[in-house]
Amino acid sequence: MKKKLIIEGMSCGHCANHVKSALADVSGVKTVEVDVANKNAVIEVEDEVEDAKLKYAVEEEAGYTLVSIE
Repeated sequence: MKKKLIIEGMSCGHCANHVKSALADVSGVKTVEVDVANKNAVIEVEDEVEDAKLKYAVEEEAGYTLVSIE
């Protein structure tokens, strides 16, 4: 299952690496692709990963704003 996360506050490759690392550490996340230009991350997850865990990773671990999850 894939999810698209809309993220505000990223401006460079360093930002993308922070987000990618934080999301990759969430249990159940298999792959992470971050696109700074389009302000999003596309993740592939095993089964169902709670949106709250993804929000925590983006906002608390990486320091950016999670606008929505599609």
